[in-house]
Amino acid sequence: MDHVNIKGKKYLLNTLKLLTGNKEPDTGSIPDTILIIAQAIDEPDELPYLIETIKSMKIEDMDRFRFVLFRVQIDSQLHMNEDLMSYQKRLFVSQVIEKLLYEEVFFAEAKEEEEDEEEERDG
Repeated sequence: MDHVNIKGKKYLLNTLKLLTGNKEPDTGSIPDTILIIAQAIDEPDELPYLIETIKSMKIEDMDRFRFVLFRVQIDSQLHMNEDLMSYQKRLFVSQVIEKLLYEEVFFAEAKEEEEDEEEERDG
């Protein structure tokens, strides 16, 4: 796995690609908000220590930033069978961050609505 050093910390290049949505990210211009999320994704056990930092981040475009978390959730679901524990942790971290920043988890809400509709049809 390729790592890059940014501001004295190591980050997985694949994580930065995923978070930026760019297969060839300019590692010199990645915003601190993305780096904080990358740290949490790469090291899920650090999440409890990053909660205040994440909650206090100044995010310019909240709607656009949510796509960062969507990409992690989608990627985690797509690769879950490759390394169950690792991808479950990544999914959990991205959902906790989304809940912290947006007060709901978009994909979980959609799933609950589908389940409710199914229950209404069945019962």
